[in-house]
Amino acid sequence: MKNFIYETPTRVYFGRDEERKVGKLVAEFAPKKVLLHYGGKSAQASGLLDRVRKSLSEENIPFVELGGVVANPELALVRKGIALCLAEGVDFVLAVGGGSVMDSAKDIANGAANPEVDVWDFSMGRAVPSKTLNKGCILTLAAAGSEMSNSCVISNTETGEKRGYNCSANRMNFAIENPELTYTVPAYQTACGAVDIAMHTIERYFCPGTDTYLTDAVAEAIIKSVMKAGNDCLKDPQNYAARANMMWASSLAHNGLTQCGREVQLVVHQLEHEVSGMYPKIAHGAGLAALWCSWARFVYSANIPRWLQYASHVWNLDIDFEHPETTIEMAIDQQEAYYAAMGMPTNLKMLGVEESALPKLAFDCSRGKTRTLIGDKPLSYADILQIYRMAYDASLT
Repeated sequence: MKNFIYETPTRVYFGRDEERKVGKLVAEFAPKKVLLHYGGKSAQASGLLDRVRKSLSEENIPFVELGGVVANPELALVRKGIALCLAEGVDFVLAVGGGSVMDSAKDIANGAANPEVDVWDFSMGRAVPSKTLNKGCILTLAAAGSEMSNSCVISNTETGEKRGYNCSANRMNFAIENPELTYTVPAYQTACGAVDIAMHTIERYFCPGTDTYLTDAVAEAIIKSVMKAGNDCLKDPQNYAARANMMWASSLAHNGLTQCGREVQLVVHQLEHEVSGMYPKIAHGAGLAALWCSWARFVYSANIPRWLQYASHVWNLDIDFEHPETTIEMAIDQQEAYYAAMGMPTNLKMLGVEESALPKLAFDCSRGKTRTLIGDKPLSYADILQIYRMAYDASLT
Protein backbone atom coordinates (compact mmCIF):
# COMPACT_ATOMS: atom_id res chain seq x y z
CA MET A 1 0.00 0.00 0.00
CA LYS A 2 1.40 3.38 -1.05
CA ASN A 3 1.48 6.46 1.21
CA PHE A 4 -1.56 8.70 0.89
CA ILE A 5 -3.32 11.75 2.27
CA TYR A 6 -7.08 11.44 2.76
CA GLU A 7 -8.79 14.83 2.93
CA THR A 8 -12.58 15.24 3.04
CA PRO A 9 -13.37 18.65 4.55
CA THR A 10 -16.77 19.01 2.87
CA ARG A 11 -19.71 18.82 5.27
CA VAL A 12 -22.62 16.93 3.70
CA TYR A 13 -26.28 17.57 4.53
CA PHE A 14 -28.14 14.58 3.13
CA GLY A 15 -31.85 13.89 2.79
CA ARG A 16 -35.29 15.32 2.14
CA ASP A 17 -35.78 19.10 2.36
CA GLU A 18 -32.16 19.79 3.37
CA GLU A 19 -31.96 22.53 0.73
CA ARG A 20 -34.44 24.60 2.72
CA LYS A 21 -31.77 25.36 5.31
CA VAL A 22 -29.25 26.69 2.78
CA GLY A 23 -29.62 30.29 3.98
CA LYS A 24 -28.64 29.34 7.52
CA LEU A 25 -25.69 27.30 6.26
CA VAL A 26 -24.39 30.14 4.11
CA ALA A 27 -24.92 32.61 6.98
CA GLU A 28 -22.37 30.69 9.06
CA PHE A 29 -19.69 32.10 6.75
CA ALA A 30 -20.91 35.70 7.27
CA PRO A 31 -20.70 36.56 3.58
CA LYS A 32 -20.88 40.12 2.30
CA LYS A 33 -22.49 38.96 -0.92
CA VAL A 34 -23.19 35.60 -2.56
CA LEU A 35 -22.98 34.56 -6.20
CA LEU A 36 -25.88 32.21 -6.95
CA HIS A 37 -24.63 30.09 -9.86
CA TYR A 38 -26.74 27.66 -11.85
CA GLY A 39 -27.40 26.16 -15.27
CA GLY A 40 -30.47 26.24 -17.46
CA LYS A 41 -34.20 26.17 -16.94
CA SER A 42 -34.70 23.06 -14.80
CA ALA A 43 -33.66 24.57 -11.45
CA GLN A 44 -35.95 27.53 -12.12
CA ALA A 45 -38.88 25.47 -13.43
CA SER A 46 -38.76 23.11 -10.45
CA GLY A 47 -39.05 25.98 -8.00
CA LEU A 48 -35.69 25.14 -6.44
CA LEU A 49 -34.11 28.49 -7.24
CA ASP A 50 -37.06 30.33 -5.72
CA ARG A 51 -36.64 28.32 -2.52
CA VAL A 52 -32.94 29.14 -2.46
CA ARG A 53 -33.59 32.85 -3.04
CA LYS A 54 -36.17 32.84 -0.25
CA SER A 55 -33.82 31.09 2.15
CA LEU A 56 -31.00 33.54 1.47
CA SER A 57 -33.34 36.52 1.81
CA GLU A 58 -34.68 35.25 5.14
CA GLU A 59 -31.11 35.45 6.46
CA ASN A 60 -30.67 38.95 4.95
CA ILE A 61 -27.89 37.70 2.70
CA PRO A 62 -27.47 39.81 -0.47
CA PHE A 63 -26.79 37.92 -3.66
CA VAL A 64 -26.28 38.26 -7.38
CA GLU A 65 -27.01 35.60 -9.95
CA LEU A 66 -25.28 34.01 -12.91
CA GLY A 67 -26.98 31.25 -14.87
CA GLY A 68 -26.23 29.65 -18.19
CA VAL A 69 -23.81 26.85 -17.28
CA VAL A 70 -23.83 24.13 -19.94
CA ALA A 71 -22.60 20.55 -19.96
CA ASN A 72 -18.81 20.69 -20.24
CA PRO A 73 -18.67 24.10 -18.44
CA GLU A 74 -17.02 26.82 -20.45
CA LEU A 75 -14.15 29.14 -19.64
CA ALA A 76 -15.98 32.13 -21.11
CA LEU A 77 -18.72 31.93 -18.47
CA VAL A 78 -16.11 31.40 -15.74
CA ARG A 79 -14.44 34.64 -16.79
CA LYS A 80 -17.82 36.39 -16.72
CA GLY A 81 -18.43 35.04 -13.23
CA ILE A 82 -15.05 36.22 -11.98
CA ALA A 83 -15.68 39.72 -13.31
CA LEU A 84 -19.10 39.77 -11.65
CA CYS A 85 -17.66 38.65 -8.30
CA LEU A 86 -14.98 41.32 -8.39
CA ALA A 87 -17.42 44.05 -9.40
CA GLU A 88 -20.01 43.10 -6.77
CA GLY A 89 -17.73 42.22 -3.87
CA VAL A 90 -18.81 38.58 -3.79
CA ASP A 91 -17.08 36.43 -1.20
CA PHE A 92 -19.19 33.25 -1.33
CA VAL A 93 -20.22 31.15 -4.34
CA LEU A 94 -23.30 28.93 -4.15
CA ALA A 95 -23.72 26.37 -6.93
CA VAL A 96 -27.15 24.91 -7.66
CA GLY A 97 -26.96 22.07 -10.17
CA GLY A 98 -24.81 19.15 -11.24
CA GLY A 99 -21.11 18.68 -11.84
CA SER A 100 -20.84 21.29 -14.57
CA VAL A 101 -22.30 24.00 -12.35
CA MET A 102 -20.10 22.96 -9.43
CA ASP A 103 -16.92 22.94 -11.52
CA SER A 104 -17.77 26.34 -12.95
CA ALA A 105 -18.40 27.63 -9.42
CA LYS A 106 -15.06 26.25 -8.22
CA ASP A 107 -13.16 27.92 -11.03
CA ILE A 108 -14.96 31.22 -10.44
CA ALA A 109 -14.15 31.05 -6.72
CA ASN A 110 -10.50 30.36 -7.47
CA GLY A 111 -10.27 33.04 -10.15
CA ALA A 112 -11.99 35.71 -8.06
CA ALA A 113 -9.72 34.99 -5.09
CA ASN A 114 -6.59 35.19 -7.27
CA PRO A 115 -7.39 37.97 -9.79
CA GLU A 116 -3.72 38.51 -10.57
CA VAL A 117 -3.60 35.05 -12.23
CA ASP A 118 -5.26 34.06 -15.51
CA VAL A 119 -7.76 31.44 -14.35
CA TRP A 120 -7.01 29.20 -17.36
CA ASP A 121 -3.48 28.82 -16.00
CA PHE A 122 -4.95 26.71 -13.20
CA SER A 123 -6.46 24.30 -15.72
CA MET A 124 -3.23 24.15 -17.73
CA GLY A 125 -1.07 23.45 -14.68
CA ARG A 126 0.85 26.70 -14.99
CA ALA A 127 -0.37 27.98 -11.60
CA VAL A 128 -2.05 26.71 -8.42
CA PRO A 129 -4.68 28.70 -6.50
CA SER A 130 -3.10 30.12 -3.36
CA LYS A 131 -6.54 30.88 -1.92
CA THR A 132 -10.22 30.61 -2.85
CA LEU A 133 -13.64 31.95 -1.94
CA ASN A 134 -15.89 29.98 0.38
CA LYS A 135 -18.38 27.90 -1.56
CA GLY A 136 -21.21 25.43 -1.21
CA CYS A 137 -23.53 23.50 -3.47
CA ILE A 138 -27.00 22.05 -3.79
CA LEU A 139 -26.75 18.90 -5.87
CA THR A 140 -29.43 18.25 -8.51
CA LEU A 141 -27.70 15.49 -10.50
CA ALA A 142 -25.82 12.44 -9.19
CA ALA A 143 -22.88 11.98 -11.55
CA ALA A 144 -19.66 13.99 -11.37
CA GLY A 145 -18.99 13.75 -7.64
CA SER A 146 -17.74 17.33 -7.74
CA GLU A 147 -19.64 18.05 -4.53
CA MET A 148 -16.89 16.30 -2.52
CA SER A 149 -13.96 16.07 -4.94
CA ASN A 150 -10.88 18.24 -5.25
CA SER A 151 -11.19 18.33 -9.03
CA CYS A 152 -12.42 20.94 -11.49
CA VAL A 153 -12.83 20.39 -15.25
CA ILE A 154 -13.31 23.32 -17.64
CA SER A 155 -13.60 23.56 -21.44
CA ASN A 156 -11.94 26.28 -23.48
CA THR A 157 -14.13 26.55 -26.57
CA GLU A 158 -11.66 28.88 -28.28
CA THR A 159 -8.92 26.23 -28.31
CA GLY A 160 -11.04 23.07 -28.17
CA GLU A 161 -9.26 21.99 -24.98
CA LYS A 162 -10.93 20.40 -21.96
CA ARG A 163 -8.67 20.33 -18.91
CA GLY A 164 -9.02 19.32 -15.28
CA TYR A 165 -6.95 20.23 -12.24
CA ASN A 166 -6.90 18.95 -8.68
CA CYS A 167 -6.16 20.96 -5.54
CA SER A 168 -7.49 21.55 -2.04
CA ALA A 169 -8.97 24.88 -3.10
CA ASN A 170 -11.53 22.96 -5.15
CA ARG A 171 -13.20 21.40 -2.08
CA MET A 172 -16.69 22.66 -1.28
CA ASN A 173 -17.29 23.89 2.27
CA PHE A 174 -20.62 22.12 2.29
CA ALA A 175 -22.82 20.06 -0.01
CA ILE A 176 -26.59 19.65 0.24
CA GLU A 177 -27.81 16.34 -1.19
CA ASN A 178 -31.56 15.75 -1.41
CA PRO A 179 -32.25 12.70 -3.62
CA GLU A 180 -35.73 14.04 -4.43
CA LEU A 181 -34.11 16.84 -6.44
CA THR A 182 -32.96 14.21 -8.96
CA TYR A 183 -36.41 12.69 -9.62
CA THR A 184 -36.89 14.66 -12.84
CA VAL A 185 -33.44 13.95 -14.31
CA PRO A 186 -34.05 12.44 -17.80
CA ALA A 187 -33.24 8.77 -18.36
CA TYR A 188 -30.25 9.50 -20.61
CA GLN A 189 -28.66 11.82 -18.06
CA THR A 190 -29.39 9.33 -15.30
CA ALA A 191 -27.59 6.63 -17.27
CA CYS A 192 -24.67 8.96 -18.01
CA GLY A 193 -24.48 9.69 -14.29
CA ALA A 194 -24.36 6.01 -13.37
CA VAL A 195 -21.50 5.48 -15.83
CA ASP A 196 -19.51 8.44 -14.53
CA ILE A 197 -19.97 7.56 -10.86
CA ALA A 198 -18.86 3.97 -11.32
CA MET A 199 -16.01 5.02 -13.59
CA HIS A 200 -14.53 7.28 -10.93
CA THR A 201 -13.98 4.17 -8.83
CA ILE A 202 -13.34 1.61 -11.59
CA GLU A 203 -10.46 3.67 -12.92
CA ARG A 204 -8.93 4.00 -9.47
CA TYR A 205 -9.36 0.25 -8.99
CA PHE A 206 -7.04 -0.40 -11.94
CA CYS A 207 -4.40 2.16 -10.98
CA PRO A 208 -1.02 0.74 -9.86
CA GLY A 209 -0.82 -0.52 -6.30
CA THR A 210 -0.89 -3.67 -4.18
CA ASP A 211 -2.18 -4.87 -0.78
CA THR A 212 -5.16 -2.49 -0.79
CA TYR A 213 -7.81 -5.09 0.00
CA LEU A 214 -9.79 -2.76 2.27
CA THR A 215 -9.84 -0.01 -0.36
CA ASP A 216 -10.71 -2.69 -2.95
CA ALA A 217 -13.67 -3.93 -0.91
CA VAL A 218 -15.06 -0.40 -0.57
CA ALA A 219 -14.54 0.19 -4.29
CA GLU A 220 -16.26 -3.06 -5.30
CA ALA A 221 -19.26 -2.26 -3.12
CA ILE A 222 -19.61 1.20 -4.65
CA ILE A 223 -19.33 -0.11 -8.22
CA LYS A 224 -21.99 -2.78 -7.67
CA SER A 225 -24.26 -0.40 -5.76
CA VAL A 226 -24.12 2.17 -8.56
CA MET A 227 -24.99 -0.41 -11.21
CA LYS A 228 -28.01 -1.55 -9.19
CA ALA A 229 -29.11 1.99 -8.33
CA GLY A 230 -28.76 3.11 -11.95
CA ASN A 231 -31.00 0.32 -13.18
CA ASP A 232 -33.53 0.95 -10.41
CA CYS A 233 -33.62 4.70 -11.18
CA LEU A 234 -34.31 3.98 -14.84
CA LYS A 235 -37.16 1.63 -13.94
CA ASP A 236 -38.69 4.02 -11.42
CA PRO A 237 -37.35 7.60 -11.53
CA GLN A 238 -39.00 8.43 -8.18
CA ASN A 239 -37.52 5.49 -6.28
CA TYR A 240 -36.11 7.36 -3.29
CA ALA A 241 -33.86 4.52 -2.14
CA ALA A 242 -32.31 4.16 -5.59
CA ARG A 243 -31.80 7.90 -6.04
CA ALA A 244 -30.35 8.17 -2.52
CA ASN A 245 -27.87 5.35 -3.00
CA MET A 246 -26.82 6.71 -6.37
CA MET A 247 -26.36 10.21 -4.95
CA TRP A 248 -24.29 9.02 -1.99
CA ALA A 249 -22.21 6.81 -4.28
CA SER A 250 -21.50 9.89 -6.43
CA SER A 251 -19.85 11.55 -3.44
CA LEU A 252 -17.93 8.53 -2.18
CA ALA A 253 -16.68 7.48 -5.61
CA HIS A 254 -14.81 10.72 -6.22
CA ASN A 255 -13.81 12.12 -2.80
CA GLY A 256 -10.58 10.11 -2.63
CA LEU A 257 -11.84 7.18 -0.54
CA THR A 258 -11.51 4.58 -3.29
CA GLN A 259 -7.95 5.47 -4.22
CA CYS A 260 -6.28 5.20 -0.81
CA GLY A 261 -2.99 3.34 -1.16
CA ARG A 262 -2.87 3.39 -4.95
CA GLU A 263 -1.17 5.64 -7.50
CA VAL A 264 -3.88 7.65 -9.23
CA GLN A 265 -4.67 8.96 -12.67
CA LEU A 266 -8.14 8.63 -14.19
CA VAL A 267 -6.90 7.39 -17.54
CA VAL A 268 -10.21 6.85 -19.34
CA HIS A 269 -11.28 10.30 -18.16
CA GLN A 270 -8.17 11.68 -19.82
CA LEU A 271 -9.14 9.93 -23.04
CA GLU A 272 -12.72 11.19 -22.80
CA HIS A 273 -11.83 14.80 -22.03
CA GLU A 274 -10.27 15.11 -25.46
CA VAL A 275 -13.40 13.70 -27.11
CA SER A 276 -15.91 16.00 -25.41
CA GLY A 277 -13.45 18.86 -25.69
CA MET A 278 -13.49 18.46 -29.47
CA TYR A 279 -17.21 17.57 -29.55
CA PRO A 280 -18.78 19.62 -26.71
CA LYS A 281 -22.26 18.18 -27.24
CA ILE A 282 -21.08 14.73 -26.18
CA ALA A 283 -22.14 13.98 -22.61
CA HIS A 284 -19.19 13.02 -20.45
CA GLY A 285 -20.73 9.76 -19.19
CA ALA A 286 -21.62 8.71 -22.72
CA GLY A 287 -18.05 9.32 -23.84
CA LEU A 288 -16.73 7.19 -20.98
CA ALA A 289 -19.05 4.32 -21.92
CA ALA A 290 -17.88 4.50 -25.53
CA LEU A 291 -14.22 4.29 -24.51
CA TRP A 292 -13.88 2.09 -21.42
CA CYS A 293 -14.31 -1.34 -22.96
CA SER A 294 -11.71 -0.68 -25.65
CA TRP A 295 -9.29 0.60 -23.03
CA ALA A 296 -9.97 -2.48 -20.90
CA ARG A 297 -9.35 -4.89 -23.78
CA PHE A 298 -6.11 -3.09 -24.63
CA VAL A 299 -4.59 -3.08 -21.13
CA TYR A 300 -5.88 -6.10 -19.19
CA SER A 301 -3.05 -8.46 -20.17
CA ALA A 302 -0.63 -6.32 -18.14
CA ASN A 303 -2.22 -7.42 -14.84
CA ILE A 304 -4.22 -10.62 -15.24
CA PRO A 305 -4.69 -11.25 -11.47
CA ARG A 306 -6.16 -7.80 -10.91
CA TRP A 307 -8.64 -8.19 -13.75
CA LEU A 308 -9.62 -11.67 -12.55
CA GLN A 309 -10.38 -10.16 -9.16
CA TYR A 310 -12.61 -7.60 -10.85
CA ALA A 311 -14.39 -10.29 -12.88
CA SER A 312 -14.96 -12.38 -9.77
CA HIS A 313 -15.80 -9.72 -7.16
CA VAL A 314 -17.79 -7.30 -9.32
CA TRP A 315 -19.34 -9.53 -11.98
CA ASN A 316 -19.52 -12.70 -9.87
CA LEU A 317 -17.87 -14.81 -12.54
CA ASP A 318 -16.23 -18.18 -11.88
CA ILE A 319 -12.58 -17.99 -12.86
CA ASP A 320 -11.30 -20.22 -15.61
CA PHE A 321 -7.72 -20.61 -14.40
CA GLU A 322 -6.67 -22.50 -17.52
CA HIS A 323 -7.94 -19.70 -19.74
CA PRO A 324 -8.02 -16.57 -17.50
CA GLU A 325 -8.34 -14.26 -20.49
CA THR A 326 -11.72 -15.82 -21.27
CA THR A 327 -13.03 -14.85 -17.83
CA ILE A 328 -11.75 -11.29 -18.15
CA GLU A 329 -13.16 -10.84 -21.64
CA MET A 330 -16.51 -12.13 -20.38
CA ALA A 331 -16.51 -9.48 -17.63
CA ILE A 332 -15.70 -6.73 -20.13
CA ASP A 333 -18.43 -8.03 -22.45
CA GLN A 334 -20.92 -7.95 -19.58
CA GLN A 335 -20.01 -4.38 -18.74
CA GLU A 336 -20.42 -3.43 -22.39
CA ALA A 337 -23.83 -5.12 -22.45
CA TYR A 338 -24.79 -3.21 -19.30
CA TYR A 339 -23.97 0.08 -21.00
CA ALA A 340 -25.98 -0.89 -24.08
CA ALA A 341 -28.98 -1.93 -21.97
CA MET A 342 -28.95 1.52 -20.33
CA GLY A 343 -29.00 3.23 -23.71
CA MET A 344 -25.35 4.24 -23.55
CA PRO A 345 -23.09 4.23 -26.64
CA THR A 346 -20.47 1.51 -26.85
CA ASN A 347 -18.26 3.06 -29.53
CA LEU A 348 -17.17 6.50 -30.72
CA LYS A 349 -18.92 6.14 -34.06
CA MET A 350 -22.27 6.13 -32.23
CA LEU A 351 -21.37 9.54 -30.81
CA GLY A 352 -20.64 11.07 -34.19
CA VAL A 353 -16.87 11.17 -33.76
CA GLU A 354 -15.12 11.22 -37.12
CA GLU A 355 -12.38 8.70 -37.85
CA SER A 356 -10.19 11.48 -39.20
CA ALA A 357 -10.23 13.11 -35.75
CA LEU A 358 -8.59 10.16 -33.98
CA PRO A 359 -4.92 11.14 -34.55
CA LYS A 360 -5.51 14.65 -33.21
CA LEU A 361 -7.36 13.25 -30.18
CA ALA A 362 -4.38 11.02 -29.43
CA PHE A 363 -1.89 13.83 -30.09
CA ASP A 364 -3.69 16.17 -27.72
CA CYS A 365 -4.22 13.50 -25.06
CA SER A 366 -0.50 12.70 -25.11
CA ARG A 367 0.22 16.45 -24.96
CA GLY A 368 1.97 16.41 -28.31
CA LYS A 369 3.53 12.97 -27.73
CA THR A 370 5.21 14.16 -24.51
CA ARG A 371 2.89 12.55 -21.94
CA THR A 372 2.42 8.89 -21.01
CA LEU A 373 -0.70 7.90 -19.08
CA ILE A 374 -0.04 5.71 -16.04
CA GLY A 375 -1.15 2.15 -15.43
CA ASP A 376 0.11 -1.41 -15.30
CA LYS A 377 0.37 -0.82 -19.04
CA PRO A 378 1.50 2.80 -19.50
CA LEU A 379 0.00 4.47 -22.57
CA SER A 380 2.09 6.48 -25.02
CA TYR A 381 0.77 8.31 -28.07
CA ALA A 382 0.71 5.13 -30.21
CA ASP A 383 -1.17 3.22 -27.49
CA ILE A 384 -3.70 6.02 -27.03
CA LEU A 385 -4.29 6.20 -30.77
CA GLN A 386 -4.87 2.43 -30.92
CA ILE A 387 -7.47 2.65 -28.11
CA TYR A 388 -9.29 5.41 -29.97
CA ARG A 389 -9.22 3.29 -33.11
CA MET A 390 -10.55 0.26 -31.23
CA ALA A 391 -13.29 2.41 -29.74
CA TYR A 392 -14.20 3.57 -33.24
CA ASP A 393 -14.04 0.20 -34.99
CA ALA A 394 -14.87 -2.88 -32.92
CA SER A 395 -13.22 -5.19 -35.47
CA LEU A 396 -9.82 -3.96 -34.24
CA THR A 397 -10.31 -5.46 -30.76
